[in-house]
Amino acid sequence: MANNQKVQEITNMDKDFAQWYTDVVLKTEMADYSPVRGFMVIRPYGYAIWENIQKAYDKRFKDTGHKNIYFPLLIPESLLEKEAEHVEGFAPEVAWVTHGGHEKLEERLCIRPTSETIMCSMYSKWLRSWRELPYLYNQWNNVVRWEKSTRPFLRTSEFLWQEGHTLHETAEEAQAETLQMLGIYREIAEEFLAIPMVVGRKSDKEKFAGAAATYTMEALMHDGKALQSGTSHNLGQHFTKAFDITFTGRTGEIENPYHTSWGVSTRLIGGLIMVHGDNNGLVVPPKIAPTQIVIIPIAQHKEGVLDKAYDLKKELEKNFRVEIDDSDEYSPGWKFNQWEMKGVPIRLEIGPRDIKNNQVVLARRDKNEKVSVSLDTINEDIEKLLEDIQSSLFEKAKKMRDEKTYVAKNMDELENIIKNTPGFVKSMWCGDAECEQKIKEQTGATIRCIPFEQEDLGTEECVCCSGKSEKMVYLARAY
Repeated sequence: MANNQKVQEITNMDKDFAQWYTDVVLKTEMADYSPVRGFMVIRPYGYAIWENIQKAYDKRFKDTGHKNIYFPLLIPESLLEKEAEHVEGFAPEVAWVTHGGHEKLEERLCIRPTSETIMCSMYSKWLRSWRELPYLYNQWNNVVRWEKSTRPFLRTSEFLWQEGHTLHETAEEAQAETLQMLGIYREIAEEFLAIPMVVGRKSDKEKFAGAAATYTMEALMHDGKALQSGTSHNLGQHFTKAFDITFTGRTGEIENPYHTSWGVSTRLIGGLIMVHGDNNGLVVPPKIAPTQIVIIPIAQHKEGVLDKAYDLKKELEKNFRVEIDDSDEYSPGWKFNQWEMKGVPIRLEIGPRDIKNNQVVLARRDKNEKVSVSLDTINEDIEKLLEDIQSSLFEKAKKMRDEKTYVAKNMDELENIIKNTPGFVKSMWCGDAECEQKIKEQTGATIRCIPFEQEDLGTEECVCCSGKSEKMVYLARAY
């Protein structure tokens, strides 16, 4: 007999967004807390989403000439200290290995917070001539940054990511690489995750430790907070000089190459949840959904229903990622709610009446709409529906972002917006670090980026000091 037990309830996002987020992560079995504080276990469903994100990015990296590589987890303290600004930026978050078995190590080893130092130490050993450039290397790995306050996917002491580290003959080539990778980050985020991004340059205060310039893509979450979703850094020659990476140039002179690094992480999954999710749980865009279609047999105990459902699965999985829920423990209604909570784009219902009429019922997760389609055209109909769901999710997210994007011309307006209607705030900024700090202290908002696409806000006065300004910035509180 079917169990009519109710699917676990999820907190209303408008009442308690933080608890809603935690409920979604745990109850959809995306991740769980581990015995080590600040470290999460990524469960199969969450990891399958990460794998699909990873595949999309990895293909674009390889399309643009990059190769994957792998470097050790542990980095000698002496290497970390070679670039002073870098070590100062990461020192509070570094985890150290001090013993091997029972023996104290002669030199402490840090668990990588990022790999610039160890990769540069090897690049120094390998590089000889300009003919070997560019180095276009990327690695998929984990890093550890000892965070004080953590939340699954958004900020954990260990996370999964990719980090690209490239070397170039000229400054122009390095800058082109930096912007190209930011463009790829945005492309996949928008086309696959259906998350609209604002792209631009970080302020000097917000840039990566040791970078000449940091570029970012920023997304707006449902609660009006920003999420830094991917960064690309032009590191100039800071690290290549510190690590004595040299090559013989075209004129025979010894030169230092120019260096970039760039990364996206499992934080994107947190963004996915907070942009597309609703009070029923996850909503996963079809292009990265582990399961694009779940088949729910109706009255599956009746003759021919399960056989037809399995035949249908066999046919559909030639083109789509398909699961069938044939468990007899729960009722169809319970299954509807369970798979809705997991955010599967399409639920396919098939029962005796549908078989008789040569049709199935398709329910789309994003709009909670149902439609009957003929079995004769089911592949074409599902393909069109998935495409529509993908584009609709992007447009819905873009509409939400645009509706929560405001303009502030002075501190009173800025404080009011941040406090009462949080979102992105477009303002002018004079470029002074003191104004940037004052904005943060008074409002809790930070400069998310100086966007590439500048706009006329009808004023040239800094939002903080009223001084002359040429830069429009995006401000927001952020995760």
